[in-house]
Amino acid sequence: MNRQAQAVILLLFGGAIAKAGVTDLSLRYVKEGLRPFLVVAGLLLVTAAIMTLWYDLRPPRRATGSSPAAGSSPAAGSSPAAVVEDGGHDDHGGAHHEPRVGWLLILPVLGLLLVSPPALGADAAERSGSVLSVAPSDAVYPALPPGDPVPVSLLDYASRAVFDDGRTLRSRTVRLTGFITPGPDGAPMLTRMVLSCCAADGRPIKVALAGNLPSGLAPDTWVETDGTWINRTAADEINQAAVPYLEVRTWKQIPAPRQQYE
Repeated sequence: MNRQAQAVILLLFGGAIAKAGVTDLSLRYVKEGLRPFLVVAGLLLVTAAIMTLWYDLRPPRRATGSSPAAGSSPAAGSSPAAVVEDGGHDDHGGAHHEPRVGWLLILPVLGLLLVSPPALGADAAERSGSVLSVAPSDAVYPALPPGDPVPVSLLDYASRAVFDDGRTLRSRTVRLTGFITPGPDGAPMLTRMVLSCCAADGRPIKVALAGNLPSGLAPDTWVETDGTWINRTAADEINQAAVPYLEVRTWKQIPAPRQQYE
């Protein structure tokens, strides 16, 4: 792979990153707050690729000064074999060859351009323990806003239910949104993936369901549920973290939201 090929791959890679950053595709990989950094990183890679191509394709500069007269010998102390031609030749007249493994760099480019992996879903959630494993030491749970049902994130609901003993959830109807994952007993659970930075550190937050359970839905189906807190928890079979319950009153299937992570 020569330098021009490397620059083309870098150009495609930077363009793919910048495109993902300016569209919602990036939300499958990183938190929304990191999108500007993706765009900047992609533009920097594109700039580096363009500068590399410009440097490599520009016309060669002509040597200044008088050339040695015909038939004259090289300067003392120099060897004809040591003269290297412009264009990447070594001391023996052969061209430089970069390792062919460099072509593997095109694989992530093709992955970004041709393949669109989905966001983390039920498969990742079933293989990971709930993120609700350690109680925050300085957590404060204010009263929920007025009006029922009140939209609440799964992480907020689970934290209030487990670490605050449901004090702010009592006598309130909440609205939770998540995708279906099968629980240990086969009953559906409501789940969202929680990111600290990117999809690589994503872990699920799980809420078990009781009452009017969603039925006939495949894993990864997104639903919106209205229900009430009940004083009941289960243990996550992977890390034994507490999994709170929601008494479901109504539910409906919905399309996957734009931002699928919490």
